[in-house]
Amino acid sequence: MSRAFVKEPDEGTPDEGLPERQISDHPNYVTPAGQRQLKQKVGELEQRRLELLAAAEDNGALAPGQLDYVDRDLRYFTRRFETAIIVEPQRQPRRIVKFGATVTVIEQGGGGRTFTIVGEDEADLRAGKISYVSPLAEALLDARVGATVLWRRPAGNRELTIEAIDYSDE
Repeated sequence: MSRAFVKEPDEGTPDEGLPERQISDHPNYVTPAGQRQLKQKVGELEQRRLELLAAAEDNGALAPGQLDYVDRDLRYFTRRFETAIIVEPQRQPRRIVKFGATVTVIEQGGGGRTFTIVGEDEADLRAGKISYVSPLAEALLDARVGATVLWRRPAGNRELTIEAIDYSDE
């Protein structure tokens, strides 16, 4: 086959283009704080895009692929913001673990930890925020104070006893 009709990739760009960020099939539940985070992220990306375009105008060139990454992320976060389903934690039942709950658990062996069940884009384990579709959240959802639940993990199952349930009034 002749290579005369094969388009070569531009220098510095990925061979097959930048893949889109995967959008979850789960409903896009967010807390009010999560909605604010999404809005802020969209604003930051829009600002970064404008900065890149202005820099390209000034010096006549764009850094290879930089705008592609910003545009891809902007499409993703705009879509997530537009499809967000806001769940008000203060409207959840107080005695049952639901979306938006901050749950204190005692692990087998006595160690206590606190987790807040949030949307997928809000999840941040270091901050104690877990996605509502995570195995830990799935174990906790619909439980009450005093209940023992089984957290199924690849590293081995753990029993957790629910010590407290709280819903912040953000």
